[in-house]
Amino acid sequence: MDILAQVLDRIRLGGTLLFHFELGHPWHLELPARPYALFHYLSQGSATLALGQGRKIQMTEGDFVVITRGEPHAFYSDRRAKPLRIIDINRASARFGIIRHGSRAKPFSTMICGNFTVSRPMFASVLELLPPVLLLKPTADGGWLEAILRRMVSEHALERPGQSVALSRLTEVLFVEVLRSWTSSLSPGEGGWLGAISDPHIGPALKLIHENPERPWTLSELGRRVGLGRSAFSARFTRLVGQPMQRYVIERRMAEAAFLLETSDEAIAQIASRVGYETAAAFSKLFHRHHGESPGRYRASRRAASGRAPLDGSELQVSD
Repeated sequence: MDILAQVLDRIRLGGTLLFHFELGHPWHLELPARPYALFHYLSQGSATLALGQGRKIQMTEGDFVVITRGEPHAFYSDRRAKPLRIIDINRASARFGIIRHGSRAKPFSTMICGNFTVSRPMFASVLELLPPVLLLKPTADGGWLEAILRRMVSEHALERPGQSVALSRLTEVLFVEVLRSWTSSLSPGEGGWLGAISDPHIGPALKLIHENPERPWTLSELGRRVGLGRSAFSARFTRLVGQPMQRYVIERRMAEAAFLLETSDEAIAQIASRVGYETAAAFSKLFHRHHGESPGRYRASRRAASGRAPLDGSELQVSD
């Protein structure tokens, strides 16, 4: 089992492009807080990224940044320039296109901006594992990033049949590549379970848990299966994943149960058994503690919510 593929397949990852900026010095962009992750690719030139508490990041050509918690931020070549603010508007706004801002003077910068969304919040831990600001510098094999984004730009420019599906798939590929690039740079103990997947002992243990969350896993059994003693396995798992093995198993079971409640018509008692609980009562009590509502109420609320129109990324526009 590919753990990352399984998780990404279930979270209904989405997103789209929002803007393609052409920026002439001096220029200044301000973006408000959003309920999703925002990404920015500086395809040409340089820029300063300003975040809360005075934090600044100098970006150069080829840099890709993800604001994973959607916090307010700004980009500029000169912060004294009058800011161009991005604000909420009606979704019936004009279609995606090139937005020119600043003067015609050099240095000249271009930037592509978009978002990542997660439709199943209980699996949002993928984004939560990422740092609040994720900066990827260009690498020797970084042509994939430019290629995907340019394809997204051309796809978004003209309305064609299947456009929303094509953009969704391209966004998924982009997000997977971002995760791959980030995890390859992690040191041991960073990135939670994402970083631990590559560990020769904990990676196989995580795979066993994901394949069979209903099993009454013990530290001794899992340690034996991956070639470690109980104490060594327990310490290594907690250090690399960021939480004890027993807690991870419970979270995995609750995530699987939530997925089944939302996507299947199975009875709650049957779902309880499938995730390792002998009685529906014991399962319901733990589920309520974990998700804040009973399994039945959770199922009803998620099914009601599924009838809403998905975000299409067009609820933002530029305002002077």
